[in-house]
Amino acid sequence: MLWNVDLTLLDVGQVMRAAYAEAFEKVTGEPLVYLTSVSGRTDSEMFFEFCARNYVDIEPDNDALAQFLAELEVSFASRKGELVSKGRAMPGAAVSLSAVANMPDTVQTVVSGSTRANAAAKLEAFGLDAYLNLSIGGFGSVNYPKSSLIQSIRLHAAGEDMRPYAENETVFVTDSAPDVRAGLIGGATPVAVLNGATTEGQLRDAGARYVLPDLGDPRAVMQAVAQASS
Repeated sequence: MLWNVDLTLLDVGQVMRAAYAEAFEKVTGEPLVYLTSVSGRTDSEMFFEFCARNYVDIEPDNDALAQFLAELEVSFASRKGELVSKGRAMPGAAVSLSAVANMPDTVQTVVSGSTRANAAAKLEAFGLDAYLNLSIGGFGSVNYPKSSLIQSIRLHAAGEDMRPYAENETVFVTDSAPDVRAGLIGGATPVAVLNGATTEGQLRDAGARYVLPDLGDPRAVMQAVAQASS
């Protein structure tokens, strides 16, 4: 069971944007004036688009990316005290995570565009980490798209019988159309929630067969997960 983090389980966008701006300026020497869509993206992907959109000439190499991700973790860590006051857990996130955790033969983790440290800090701030095995998650610490992260988790996270999880055993809950497409490419069945700006039509057009209004009804969440993995 895979969960997207931002806007699916929680929203700390205000804090994250401030951390992006500080880290970007430290690495490039230029202000981050123009942002880019975070929907379905990893921090690794976004850094180079930040550079392009802000007309920053920088070598597209792993050294610059590593510096940015390191500075981003430092900047975000300095703002951990703001997460609860400026952010929120999405309605029903905790109860739905708890409910799914009690489903038989279910392991829960995340696929996040954030680095491992930043994703963990977000979840810990709202007490959501208790339901998740973050050691097998996929994070934006590496320069791979989410579809590759999903495939890697599915292949390497062994079930109780020590075999990789098959495609029909892997479910990805998200609020964004790009994530729905990434799930299908990575071998997971998407369950979409209408937490963000994406409409039901857009989510279904992207390939989502199961769409929930939110996470407020844990029974509906469990039912969608059961159907998606049957």
